[in-house]
This record gives sequence, C-alpha cells and structure tokens, in this order.
Amino acid sequence: MSRIVVIGAGVGGLAAAIRLADSGHDVTVHERAATPGGKLGRHERDGFLFDTGPSLLTLPQVFTDLGLDLNATPLDPVVRHVFPDGSVLDSSSDPDVFAERVADAFGAAAAADWRRFWHRAERIWGASWRSVLQREVTPASLARLSWRVGDLLAIAPGRSLRGLGRRYLRDRRLRMLLDRYATYTGADPRRAPAALAAVPYAELAFGGWYLPGGLGVLATALRQRCEALGVRIHLSSEVTSITTTAGRATGVVLASGEAVPADVVVSDVDATVLYRDLLPAPDRLAGLADRSLAGFVMLLGVDGETPQLAHHTVFFPRDYDAEFDAVFGDPAHGRRARPASDPTVFVTRAADPAVHPAGAEAWFVLVNAPRHGTAADTVDWTRAGLADAYAEHVLAVLAARGLDVRDRLRFLETRTPADLATATAAPGGAIYGTAGGLLRPANRGPVDGLFLVGGSTHPGGGLPMVTLSARIVADAIGPA
Repeated sequence: MSRIVVIGAGVGGLAAAIRLADSGHDVTVHERAATPGGKLGRHERDGFLFDTGPSLLTLPQVFTDLGLDLNATPLDPVVRHVFPDGSVLDSSSDPDVFAERVADAFGAAAAADWRRFWHRAERIWGASWRSVLQREVTPASLARLSWRVGDLLAIAPGRSLRGLGRRYLRDRRLRMLLDRYATYTGADPRRAPAALAAVPYAELAFGGWYLPGGLGVLATALRQRCEALGVRIHLSSEVTSITTTAGRATGVVLASGEAVPADVVVSDVDATVLYRDLLPAPDRLAGLADRSLAGFVMLLGVDGETPQLAHHTVFFPRDYDAEFDAVFGDPAHGRRARPASDPTVFVTRAADPAVHPAGAEAWFVLVNAPRHGTAADTVDWTRAGLADAYAEHVLAVLAARGLDVRDRLRFLETRTPADLATATAAPGGAIYGTAGGLLRPANRGPVDGLFLVGGSTHPGGGLPMVTLSARIVADAIGPA
C-alpha cells in the first residue's frame, strides 16, 4: 500500500482518489478552497441555486464506473440552437430523430450531409476512444498510432474542425453548429484538430444529462464516495510545494509549513501552476498546448417563465469568425483580444423546482471571453466598470435576438475570468486549461512518482475527460 497525496479536490483529483483508494492505497487530498469540486461551483441567493461551472453532463458511464449513483435525467433536446436567421434546431441523442429535425429545419439535402458527417464522426470517436482517450498519449504513442491506418485516416491529423465541416456540411448553420463544439474544449475551430468531431459524437450518441438539484451534486457525490473509501480530504489546506529526492516525488509542503510525506503525488492543479510554482526547480512546461478560452458568466434571477428556452439554448451571432477574432486576438498582427461585440450566448435554465422559487427561473448565461491578464491575447477583467458594462451589453444582445428579460430581472451577478482565476487558480480563468488538441501536458510528471490529472493535462477539459484522466493515472500507478 502506497501513501498517496492528491493536490486539489477538483473532479479529476477526487476521481483519482476514489480509484486509488478502491485499489487499496492510503489516500489523502489537500484542497486550497473551503469546498470540494474545483470549477464545479455553486452559488445560492434568495432561493435561487446556480451551477457556476459545468452545466451539461455527458458520458455518464465514466461516473458510474466510480461507483456513483447520480440519478441522471436525459435531456431532450440536448441543446436548442437558435441561428441568426431565426431558424431553430433541437439536437437529439437519437441519430435518426436528429436527422429528421435537421431535415425539417434545413431541408433534406442538409440532413443527408449530416448523416455523412455523422458516419465520419463515429469513426473519429472510435479511433479516439481506442487509441487516445483511455491511455497515456506521448509523441511515441502517437507514432505507434500511425500503424493503425484506419484510425489515422479517421482522425485526419493536419485537418481542422472547420475544414472537416466544410468538406461535409454545405449548410452554413450546420457548420456553425459544428464550430461550436471546438469551444467546448476551449479552442478556435479554425485551428482545432478535426479529431474534435468526437465531441459532438459523444454528446449526441450518449446524450446530455441533468442531475436533479444541479450538477453541483456531483461534487457532493464524489466527496461522499471518497469518504466511504477512507480517503481523508483536508479543505482550506493549500499545497505550496512538492518535495523531491534523487529525481522522485517524496511529498508536499502545506502553506502552514507542515511537510506531508508521500510515496506518490497526484496533482489536480493546472499543469502550468505545477511546473512553475510547485516543483523545487521551477520548469517551463515544454510542449504546452494553447491556453483555453475563458468565459464571462451572468447569474440571473428571472421572474416568470420563458417557454422558448430549452434546458440549454445557444444563440448564434451573424459573424462567428468575428467572435473568434475578438476572443483569441491576433497579437502577431497587432490585434489585441477583446470582449466580443456580438457573441454567441449560451443560456442554461433548469425546469427544476429545487433550483428556483415558484414563479421564477434561475439562468446561467455564458459568453466566450478572452482570458484575464495584461498580455495582448488577454483582457484585464478587473478594469473598473468592465464587467457591469459587458453584462448590460450581453442583455442587449439577447434582446436583439428576441429574448429581452431586462424588465424581469430580480438580480444579476457576474463572474469574470479574473474571478475564476482567483477562485480556482486557473491561469487567466481558462475554462478548460489547455485548448483542444492531441498533445497536452503528459499524465506523468517530470520526476518519478508525480502524476497529473485534470483539464490541463491529457485527455483534456470537461467533466468526462478529467474523469478519464483519473482512470489513466490510477492505471499507471497500479493497485496496492
């Protein structure tokens, strides 16, 4: 039995603790915040309950594998898409039903295109699941993948998600829908790999799910499972450094000055923070993928009911590329990042009496945003008045798209990328750590006995992926 210290009680850290404790190890978790869950945050106000982080659960089987009974409810539609021409498309986890909805909304030719794309996405998913998502990925393992010609052709290295959409989808609205999935990994679809077609496949093949009471109950379930397995979780217990001897991790040091010995250390902090701040010889993280985009969030208490909203509704802009140009910037050509003037707006509104008072609705509103900072590809979100002014602007954008709730608001609160950076130590408030790509920071650290989980490492961000990172690391460590 090894003594294992897990740094961080985010979803990846707790999932790793569960797997390792279930394998017979002695596991302790240290978390800097006062509550577990990491970005899986919650906020209560005046009888309203908000998820302030992830709002859509996919691949629920990765959580049942941890021994969790989540009582998840399937969503139909998974997401409602409202396009700038006023057309509406409701996604479905039944491929035939979704193709019929595409035909009804956009015509038979568009539906035929979608079916062709869907077959390609299924191949990409299969190749990704077999060769990428369930195991450690290194340049050497990707080289071995080249011998699986079918998988390599499916993943299409060198082609972007945007390029894949143009090959299969003639309808601009379907291409816009596909582009949206790159942002689910924090990436720009013009540069994101075609392999990200696995994301819509996973969402639409396995469904989107809701947890009664909100996704914050997942953090509670993970904590309870840890405690049932004997995992010790110390909250408000920040790790300030990792100790090493002769090239091997030997423990951690807490902010209190206490040294905690360990045979193995598992880090659920952002990989950049780990390499820069926690290792005894600060090291630049080689091969770091692009940083993920961030998000500007509004929490709205809304009077009345809004029948035109599904559980998740996305309102697209007229010029999607203008939004990506704003959010990511182009410092090489003198264009700084900035809040998008005409952004895509994602609204989550649960028809769940547990999260709002009678006669009202709790809205989580998310807009893609540049990361917080002072560099040319970031925005200083602490600038006086910026958050309030942008919130008013986003409400005006929604009104222009036919959803004006400004006279129905009980309250409005904002959460900027700077707020997320402070709350979760995510550099710049990046939602997904590193943007979608095949090469992210490895699950093995630069010293023996150090492993990485979470959204900034392989296989990426999002609830299922960080949970899979925990499986990969637990398998690498092995049973007691």
